[in-house]
Amino acid sequence: MNMKKFASLMIVGAFFFNVNADVSHVKAPLDVARIIGDKLIRETSFKYKLELRRSTPAFNDMHCIDFGRTFGINKPAVAYAYSILSVPNDMQQTFEIEHNDGCKIWVNGELVYEAKGDRKLGLVYEELSLRMGGSFIAPLKKGNNTILVKSETAGQEWLVYLQPPSLKGAVVAEGPIYPMFALDEFPFVGKSVTEVSNWIVIGPFENKEENGVRIGMEKSFVPESKIEIGKMYEGLDGKSITWTIPKVDVLGTMIDPEAWGTNYQWNYHNGGLAWVMQMLGEISGDKKYSEYGNKFCDFHIQGLPFVKYQVKDLNALYSANHRIAATPMLDYTLAPSLPFLYRLRKQRDFQLRDKYEEFVEQMCEYAKFGQIRLPGQQIYTRESPEKYTTWVDDMFMGIPFLIQAALLSDIEEEKYTYFNDAANQVLNFNTQVWDEEAKLYMHAKYLNRNIKLPHWSRANGWAAWAMSEVLMYLPKNHPKYKDILRHFRNFIDSLVRLQDDNGFWHNVLDRKDSPVEVSGTAIFTMAIARGVTHGWLSRKYSAVAEKGWNAIKKEIEPDGTTHKICAGTMCSADEQYYVNRTFYDNDTHGLFAVIAAAIEMHNMYRK
Repeated sequence: MNMKKFASLMIVGAFFFNVNADVSHVKAPLDVARIIGDKLIRETSFKYKLELRRSTPAFNDMHCIDFGRTFGINKPAVAYAYSILSVPNDMQQTFEIEHNDGCKIWVNGELVYEAKGDRKLGLVYEELSLRMGGSFIAPLKKGNNTILVKSETAGQEWLVYLQPPSLKGAVVAEGPIYPMFALDEFPFVGKSVTEVSNWIVIGPFENKEENGVRIGMEKSFVPESKIEIGKMYEGLDGKSITWTIPKVDVLGTMIDPEAWGTNYQWNYHNGGLAWVMQMLGEISGDKKYSEYGNKFCDFHIQGLPFVKYQVKDLNALYSANHRIAATPMLDYTLAPSLPFLYRLRKQRDFQLRDKYEEFVEQMCEYAKFGQIRLPGQQIYTRESPEKYTTWVDDMFMGIPFLIQAALLSDIEEEKYTYFNDAANQVLNFNTQVWDEEAKLYMHAKYLNRNIKLPHWSRANGWAAWAMSEVLMYLPKNHPKYKDILRHFRNFIDSLVRLQDDNGFWHNVLDRKDSPVEVSGTAIFTMAIARGVTHGWLSRKYSAVAEKGWNAIKKEIEPDGTTHKICAGTMCSADEQYYVNRTFYDNDTHGLFAVIAAAIEMHNMYRK
C-alpha cells in the first residue's frame, strides 16, 4: 500500500476511534489551560496588515466625503460629490449630516438640504454611534436616485459626513431598509471604480469673497446642471479640473478581520484574555503566557498614535481598533485595560512602564468621572440602546477595574475610594437588574420601561465574576462586605439548582430548551471554585465546580479548539433572541472564561 495513503487512513482511523477526542482525560486543570494558551500563542500575530480602503455597498453606516484630503485645504473653495442610491420601493429616507461651513444637497435634482456660513465640525462619539448636528428627509423613488453634494471650505476643515439614523445597538425584529450605492449603474463609471469609492468628486472651484462674503455657494457651477465625464472645467486659480474619485488610502487592518474572531482586537474579552494569560503565566511559572498578555498591552500602547491617525486624520472612523481612540463605553475603556493594571502591579520595571502609567491614569479618570452613571444609584449605566439602560455586564466591565486600581494605588484615601465605589456598585446593581422572584440577574433594565429581560447565562456570569473580585480584595471589615457575601451565596445557590445533569448551564438559565453553553458554564465554575478556595462557600460546592469543569473539558479538543461559545449579545426582551443566538468555536468570550476556570479549579484542588 502507498505509504501516504496508509498514513491518511491512520489519521482517519485515529479520528473515529481515538478515545481522547476531547481533553476529558487531562487531569490537571492548568494543563487544559496550557493547551488553549499554546493555541493562542501559535495563532495570534500582534501586527497590522496593509489593505486598500474599499467602499461599502450599503448606506447603513457613516460615510465621509473628505474633500480636504483630496483637494487640499489652504484657501476658500467649493467642490462637489456625486453618487447614486438604489432602493427597492418608494420611501422616505432620513439622512443625518455633519459638515463644516456651507453645504447643499440635491436628491433627484431637488434641493433637500442647505446650510450657509462658517461652521465647525461637531461630530460626537457615542457608545455605539456617532451624533451629528443636522438631519434632513429626502424622498427616494423605487430604483436609482441621484445625490449631489456641494460643499465649501473657508480654508480650514473640509468634510461632509452622512449616515442613516443609528439603532444604537437596539435589537429589532425587522431592521430598516437601507439604500444601496449603485454608482456603477451610471453609464460612465466602471465597476472597478466603485470597488474603492461610492462617490465621484470634482473641484476645487473658486469661492472668492465680495464685500467680505464668500459667493461660491451662491454661484451655480456646471456640475449642478450636468454630470459629464471626459470634459475639463475651469477650477480654482484657472486650473483645469475634471471628475475623479476621492483620495483612496491604505489602512492598517487586523490579520484576522472577523468581528469577534481576532484575538488581539481592542475589546473587553480580548483584554480579559490577556489578563488571564498573565495570571496563567504567574501561577504556572511559564513566562510565555505572561508574555502573550504583555504583548497585547504593548501592541495597543505602541499602536495608539497609528489608530488615532487613521480615525482622526484619515476619517476612517471604523478602522481597526478605532474604539480605543474614541468610544465612551466600559467595554472599550476599563475592561480591556485590566492587563495594563495587572502588569503595573506585578512587574516593577519594564520598557513601556511610563506609557502604561499614562494610559491607566486616563482610564482611572474615566472610571471616576467619564462613564455615565445612573442618577440616584451611581452605578455604571449606558446610553444604548436608550439612555440609562443598566446592563448586568457592566458589573464585570467596570468593577474589577476599580478593585485593581485600588490595589495599584499607594494612597490610602484613593484606595478606599475605589473599594467603596466597587462595593456600593455591587449592591446597587441589585436594585436594577436583580430579579428577586427568579433569584437571577436580568440581562438589563430600562429606566423608563417596566420590562423583565431574560436571564442570560453569560450576563449572570459577569455578575458572579465581579462579586468574586470584590470579595477577594475588599477588606473583611468593610461595612458592605457581609452584605456582598450574603448575596453571593444566595446567587450561587440559585445557580446550583439550574446546573443540568451533565454539568452545564443553559444559555438562558431557566430555559431548559435553550442550548447548553461554555462561557457561562466556565464563569460559574470559576466563581464557585473561587468561593470554595476562599471559604465563602462550604466544601460541598466543590462537587458542583468539578461537575462543571468536567463538562467544559468535553467541549475542548486536544489542539485547544473550544466549542459552544455564545456570540456577543445585545439586550432584548425577546427570550427567543437568546435561545437562538449563534455559537462559535474559539470565541475569546469563552476562551478567557475557560482559562480563568482552570486557574480556580487548580487553586481549589491545591487547597
